[in-house]
Amino acid sequence: MLTDDERAKRLADLNELIDLIRPAVQADGGDLVLVSADVEEGVVRVELQGSCSSCAISSTTLQAGVERILQDRLEWVTEVVGGVDEEIDWETSAAMGRGGYRPAW
Repeated sequence: MLTDDERAKRLADLNELIDLIRPAVQADGGDLVLVSADVEEGVVRVELQGSCSSCAISSTTLQAGVERILQDRLEWVTEVVGGVDEEIDWETSAAMGRGGYRPAW
C-alpha cells in the first residue's frame, strides 16, 4: 500500500508527463486529457479530443505513442486505457486540425 506522499508523487509525475505529450497532440488540432489514474493498480485512463476524434490513427497514437511513453517513463504504469471524445461530430473534429491522416483522394 502506498503512502499519501507516494500517491501524490505518482500523480504529479503522471500529470507532468501528460503535459509533456500534449503539445504534440495539440499541434494536430487535438488534445490529450487525463480522465483518471489508479496509482496503486497502475491503470491510467486518457481521452483524445478534438481532431483526434475523427483521425484514423488515433488508436495508434494511444497505443504506440501515449501508452509506450507512459509505461517507459513511469515504472508503475501497467495499463493505459484510452478512448476518443464521442461527443463531437466528425465534421467539426476533422476541421479542428490537419491530423495525421489524409485520404489520397
